[in-house]
Amino acid sequence: MNAIFLKTALFAAMLSTACAAVAEPPAQQIRRAGSQASVAGPAQVFTGAVRVDPLFPGTGDINASGAYVTFEPGARSAWHTHPKGQHIIVTQGVGLTQEWGQPIQRIRPGDVVWCPPGVKHWHGAAAETGMTHLVVTGQNEQGDNVTWMEKVSDAQYRGQPAPDATSR
Repeated sequence: MNAIFLKTALFAAMLSTACAAVAEPPAQQIRRAGSQASVAGPAQVFTGAVRVDPLFPGTGDINASGAYVTFEPGARSAWHTHPKGQHIIVTQGVGLTQEWGQPIQRIRPGDVVWCPPGVKHWHGAAAETGMTHLVVTGQNEQGDNVTWMEKVSDAQYRGQPAPDATSR
């Protein structure tokens, strides 16, 4: 019985040593600025000139992707939802966002917008100035992060924005 115990203990020790050597923590990764090509926002889901600068994809470790999105004056997304939600951080310019059935909101640098999962909304630049925002968008188990819907009409876009803190 002692021989079986020793063989089992020796095997377990060898196995744990081998696993420890293989299970090193992953190294930090740096994606260099400009290493990923910018893409034009497709006309099927954007009105006006829009540029998307991808920053990082969703992975098995974190199911969220990130990008800078730049809208020229008057440019905007179509109505859409996100299955796992989206954070929008305005970095420059003045933008607009609207949740279905709610007033348009003006957004400015430093503003952070949380779009909950499944909430129909749009966002884009104000008519008089462009806007860039950083988006961090959750994705579901299938890798989907957005469901596109109809375009925002000119009449919807021209709706009266709600007053913001700077205009009160």
